[in-house]
Amino acid sequence: MTQTQSTWSEAESARYRAAGHWQGVTFGARLRQAGADHGVRVALVDGDRRWTYAELDAEADRVAQGLRGLGVGPGDRVVIQLPNCAEFVLVWFALQRIGAVPVHAMPGHRRREIGHLVRVSGAVACVVPDRHARFDHRELLREVRAEQGPGGSLRTVVVVGDPGPDSGFVPFDALRAASSPAPGADDGGADPADVALLLLSGGTTGLPKLIPRTHDDYAYNARACAEVCALDAGTVYLAVLPIGFNFTFSCPGVLGTLMAGGTVVIAPDPSPQTAFALVEREDVTLTSLTPPLVTHWMDEAASRSWDLDSLSVVQVGGARLPEDHARTLGPALGVTVQQVFGMAEGLINLTRLDDPEDLVCATQGRPVSPDDEVLVVDGDGRPVPDGVAGELLTRGPYTLRGYYRAEEHNRTAFTPDGYYRTGDVVRRLPSGHLVVVGRIKDQINRGGEKIAAVEVEEQLLTHPAITAAALVGVPDERRGERTVAFVVCDGEAPGVREVAAHLKERGLAEYKAPDEVVQVSDLPLTAVGKVDKATLARELLRR
Repeated sequence: MTQTQSTWSEAESARYRAAGHWQGVTFGARLRQAGADHGVRVALVDGDRRWTYAELDAEADRVAQGLRGLGVGPGDRVVIQLPNCAEFVLVWFALQRIGAVPVHAMPGHRRREIGHLVRVSGAVACVVPDRHARFDHRELLREVRAEQGPGGSLRTVVVVGDPGPDSGFVPFDALRAASSPAPGADDGGADPADVALLLLSGGTTGLPKLIPRTHDDYAYNARACAEVCALDAGTVYLAVLPIGFNFTFSCPGVLGTLMAGGTVVIAPDPSPQTAFALVEREDVTLTSLTPPLVTHWMDEAASRSWDLDSLSVVQVGGARLPEDHARTLGPALGVTVQQVFGMAEGLINLTRLDDPEDLVCATQGRPVSPDDEVLVVDGDGRPVPDGVAGELLTRGPYTLRGYYRAEEHNRTAFTPDGYYRTGDVVRRLPSGHLVVVGRIKDQINRGGEKIAAVEVEEQLLTHPAITAAALVGVPDERRGERTVAFVVCDGEAPGVREVAAHLKERGLAEYKAPDEVVQVSDLPLTAVGKVDKATLARELLRR
């Protein structure tokens, strides 16, 4: 497979192999071994549908054979844009069987984002639902395919559900029905050092960049998290957040649970009513939340009598959890709280299950690997003492060394000696735990959804009434941050709904629409002529 990013040095690779971090096994081969080792144990639950490990292994073969029949081969990239459903897992492992590369897309992505992912990855296929959350993904893919034109890479669209009349799309069920479940190759000849999947960056300069993760490094990511969380064959993990998120999929999430021989239960939506019913029915032991969900879960637990005795650990990540919420969540649900701070690019920090309460509630954890290297530096790149805020730099056995097909960006995103510049501002405690202070990057974290301000600003300026715009994140107790669009207009400013409709028409995901629109006479500038967003935020908070 062609590698299109910088890689670890030979010395580093040898060290990580010698330490046992990199085990030299592809994901296709791992599933084959799990099918043999765990056989009749339940691996995956989605509603009334259940797969044992042996059945999951056979289903991956079946779907892989169907995808091969559509022309998908080793090294091909395939965009998976599915909501929480078993088909995400089935397609993901089927692609690993072929030696193809899943590209994780979010259900909320729209024409602009999906078109970008197809172009940059060179995807030959997309797998989508027919409709989800009242949105027609088939129409979205028709638009993407039309924009690509006849010379584009996208050849095939697989639809979970009804493909629609005369669309040329392939129904997932027909793909399975036309295939034999006879075992094929474990991994299509993939090498464990090959790219196994492409995750999405937060997109600080507009559209997301693609993050290449190899079989070796991503398996270690999942396994190291699983070890910290003490996962075993008795673990029942509830996937509440979007399954394509790195947090949900591998921290330890779906992959960590399956690698430990446990059971993955998929929640179709994140509501506490849905989740608590699944906890009761499936004896769930572990789940993952973002801070905005925490208050809803605590309120529901207080309002009704649910049997949550099986639930042992609740992870919270994606955004910083307010300390008072961290202190009340455990007693409210009768669980151990675990804070998670990480990134799809690599480094994952977890509080430990036996950490003192003050560390659990006031920090965002410490690295999961003994070979995670962390530097906290000032603006000149010099290390700062523990307790002093600075930018987080990191490298290690599961942190990327280069974005996919982004050579220009890679020149500034990494130091000459291979440290990734995260853009996060943190304080490190003597214990190694990190406290997240903020970000250098102009990115807004709205309840775990990363929004690149520049992308939204560019599209706001296409509105006929708006002549200048700045998107600013301001503190919000429920979401962590909310978005405020400061706009200079000819006449009256459009309202929130009008702006949201305009951005949707422009092809942006709905979560990128601002929560508030504020009209100003002009945008304040810094000494170097950039928009002074700090002043805008202060002015808003003074109101």
